[in-house]
Amino acid sequence: MKPSLSFARMEGGIGPLYPVVDDVALLKRLLAFGVKTVQLRVKDAEHPQLDAMIQEAVKCGKLCDAQVFINDHWQKALAAGAYGIHLGQDDLKTADLAAIANAGGRLGVSTRTANELDLALAINPSYVAIGHIFPTPTKQMPTPPQGVAQLAKHLKTVNGQVPTVAIGGLDLSVVSEVWQTGVDAVAVVRAVTQSCDLAATLQSFADILNEEARHGEATAL
Repeated sequence: MKPSLSFARMEGGIGPLYPVVDDVALLKRLLAFGVKTVQLRVKDAEHPQLDAMIQEAVKCGKLCDAQVFINDHWQKALAAGAYGIHLGQDDLKTADLAAIANAGGRLGVSTRTANELDLALAINPSYVAIGHIFPTPTKQMPTPPQGVAQLAKHLKTVNGQVPTVAIGGLDLSVVSEVWQTGVDAVAVVRAVTQSCDLAATLQSFADILNEEARHGEATAL
């Protein structure tokens, strides 16, 4: 990991809502509803349709002028011309970060501790994800939930160097207190993948994740 690496910035910002999904059909629906940033996270590296899923997600992102990130599979993502790639700490050790930077790709990095956050900031990524904030059943985590107070401390460490994303156990019941910390975006998984009414769910998030509402204003999106 070299501090001299330079990853492309996110021209339109990152947030406020950042859904993480493993289904391209759902990704398309989110883009159709106007969600600006979405991540395709397919953990199974042997998935028979993985290449096609990544290519379709990248294509749809370009058609909708959206920011679609591909989780983990950086080589396939680069081959497909992905807007951005998201990597965890383990993947940072093996991925060709220079290749991603030289291709003009954006890089998002997961962090779980203060040390991991420092390591991520050292490579100046396009954004850092801080988690997990609350318990989550979607992924086995080696560290305990950090909570909102610790998130606020991490944001002070970042101090505006790069955009920040909170992730882990976030839904409509807790997103307001997370948003009040000043984080740039909130990543959601189950809140959208298990939604019975996606339009209503997105509107509910929009009502909360309004920039003016964070400062005590009453204006809705």
